[in-house]
Amino acid sequence: MFATLRTIFDRTLAAFVILLLASLTVIIVMGVVYRKMGWSLVWYDEVASIMLAWLTYYGAALAALKRAHIGFPGMVNAMRPQFRIPAVLFGEACVIGFFALLAWFGYEVLVILEGDTMVSLPGISTQLTQSVIPIGAVLFIIAQLLSLPEVLEQARGKGVLDAEEKQLQEMLQ
Repeated sequence: MFATLRTIFDRTLAAFVILLLASLTVIIVMGVVYRKMGWSLVWYDEVASIMLAWLTYYGAALAALKRAHIGFPGMVNAMRPQFRIPAVLFGEACVIGFFALLAWFGYEVLVILEGDTMVSLPGISTQLTQSVIPIGAVLFIIAQLLSLPEVLEQARGKGVLDAEEKQLQEMLQ
């Protein structure tokens, strides 16, 4: 069941990231075409920058699920096997703690922004555009927790694999 939940989370998040990337591409191309034709989309720059932030946060959560973010598996692997699990758990606690703080303060930002709207599209709340901060942080925490059992298993065995090593092993199988 745990593997199924992880797969569903992975596919849903990947689909959303692909949708964001495709949408951002369309908006940028539209903005360029309209400028070349002598017309200007008033909302283009603001929407594109917000979508880039969304893509960054949701993409980071996807990278966390795949353990493709910056890490130090070599440092963990250099430790004696009995110290690997505590080191991994300490690292996870630090990452989850940071993103829990980010989610909390991201929510606080949303409270402060109540009633504000986008400059170029006054019908869209700034709370909606900035909601990516706490949502992205929570998704990152979920991704870390869903990938933790695999990392703990690796730490108990031959050592923690980074994303490139894992991908290479999967290709060779």
